[in-house]
Amino acid sequence: MSAPNALFSETILLLGGAVVAAPIFKKLGLGTVLGYLAAGIVIGPVFHGITDGEQILGVAELGVVFLLFIIGLELKPSRLWQMRRDIFGLGTGQVVVTGLALTALAWTSGVVDWRGSIVAGFGLALSSTAFAMQILEGDGDVNTRYGQRSFSMLLFQDLAIVPLLALISVLDGGGKGSNAPLTDFAVAVGAVAAMVVAGRYLLTPLFQVIARTGAREAMIAAALFVVMGSASLMQLAGLSMAMGAFLSGVMLAESSYRHELEADIEPFRGVLLAIFFIAVGLSLELDVLFDNALFVIVAVPIVMAVKATIIYGLCRISGSPHDDAIRIAFLLPQGGEFGFVLFTTAGAAGLMSTSTASLLVAIVTLSMALTPIGAALSKRLLNGDEHEELDEDFEGAGADVLMVGFSRFGQIAAQILLAGGRSVTVIEFSADRIRQASSFGFRIYFGDGTRKDVLRSAGIDRAKIVLVCTQKKEVTDKVVELVQADYPHTRLYVRSYDRIHSIELRNKGVDYELRETLESGLLFGRRTLEALGVPEVDAYEIGEDIRKRDEARLALQVSEGLQAGRDMLFSHPVRPEPLVKPKRAADPFEDDPLAGTADATAEA
Repeated sequence: MSAPNALFSETILLLGGAVVAAPIFKKLGLGTVLGYLAAGIVIGPVFHGITDGEQILGVAELGVVFLLFIIGLELKPSRLWQMRRDIFGLGTGQVVVTGLALTALAWTSGVVDWRGSIVAGFGLALSSTAFAMQILEGDGDVNTRYGQRSFSMLLFQDLAIVPLLALISVLDGGGKGSNAPLTDFAVAVGAVAAMVVAGRYLLTPLFQVIARTGAREAMIAAALFVVMGSASLMQLAGLSMAMGAFLSGVMLAESSYRHELEADIEPFRGVLLAIFFIAVGLSLELDVLFDNALFVIVAVPIVMAVKATIIYGLCRISGSPHDDAIRIAFLLPQGGEFGFVLFTTAGAAGLMSTSTASLLVAIVTLSMALTPIGAALSKRLLNGDEHEELDEDFEGAGADVLMVGFSRFGQIAAQILLAGGRSVTVIEFSADRIRQASSFGFRIYFGDGTRKDVLRSAGIDRAKIVLVCTQKKEVTDKVVELVQADYPHTRLYVRSYDRIHSIELRNKGVDYELRETLESGLLFGRRTLEALGVPEVDAYEIGEDIRKRDEARLALQVSEGLQAGRDMLFSHPVRPEPLVKPKRAADPFEDDPLAGTADATAEA
């Protein structure tokens, strides 16, 4: 019973630390990441509530995995190809130049020999994906120009872990044999190729099958299975788990199930990433810092300053404006999670002592803790003259118009918008309808529009108008209420079920509502009049008169009730005044086939 009880109590401590620290630091303007770090330091090194921070860190790294999966979902392969210059150009330059500079500093310090200096220099050249992306996401800057360039460098660093681990075996004398690095590289390439093939031919059909069943929990389980399975495959191949999750996300970026997957993974990502930052604080070895206080006090700012200076210079050379280069330089000066792996492996291989490896890990951890503060201070160095714009290259999400439901009504409305040159994000909950629409070239995404997390993932924060085109009245009402409660400044254009529903929607204050049958009924009546011999112009004027009467009657019904405006209805044919006085009076008891239809029109 002791082990389960210990696990339970440690979980309570971790969650409690997150609950207490995050709001306090957020309120102070220091950011939630620094709050989680502080909570970890208090729980672990200070009060020793949890002593095994390394084990928790291993589990909490799933937060980084889920984060990279969500980032991958937002990057179509075509977009990733457009970023190739930043990934392999700027990313390579950053790792190589920074690694060589820090290698020279490590050699000068005399703490390690030349082999250990190389490992220390290139290990410190890597930055923390978790910290940087969390700060970008918190500020809403992931899709900005500087956010994309920052991510490009981080992505290349994730790729660089393979040759750096191979470098350790080479410096160690090639313990695995001279062909080991080449073998590892071949295995990594094969694993990436397998991921691409699986993503292209297996993942989307898998989610189509599950979506047809309507089993919500199965969809969540499938999403977790795909993320963790791809991460494990990459880890077995010698790549990082985060890289595997990112690749699976990229493979699903053009899938119709993209927004639903993002909404399913988001809660797990948030909790595990918070625990990851707490675990970093738990792993901070205060005794190592105290024993080498002077060295750490000097080393940490020097390492961060060298990295920031090199990154700023490379960004400026590659075309970034001053403000963007400053933001990137202050976002990526810290050490990264992969530094832990490199230094631990180098210590085990004998390239450096275990005490030196622990000292480097402490430097990395402390640099992580200082990153949120540095990112906040960087704003003082900005010129403020440049206008930062969001990158709108992602198809679908981020459009001015978000359409919920792709019914026959919505399909016609979408045609008008697309013909007018407007992009539309469409989310639909019917797997069959998605498949049918995809065969005609439409880009719609699988998701439940009655869920706030799905709407947020689909880009409602950036949408100017939300079109609710769902078929069921109760579903429409739920979406309307959700949007009005959480996004009150977003304009709502709603398809109503019938006249009574239109009255209810107007009472709720939607910006525009329209009954699906109104326009088609008016046109149908006009064409019938024309077929009976009425001139087209006259038929059009009659239709417009009916439209005005209907709108006036609807306005009265909103304020006075359903029975208001009955006198505006035509329940008998309109008889024009004759030019010649009739010879006999009309029979007041003459049958009228249209009599008694007033009540029926209440539902029209």
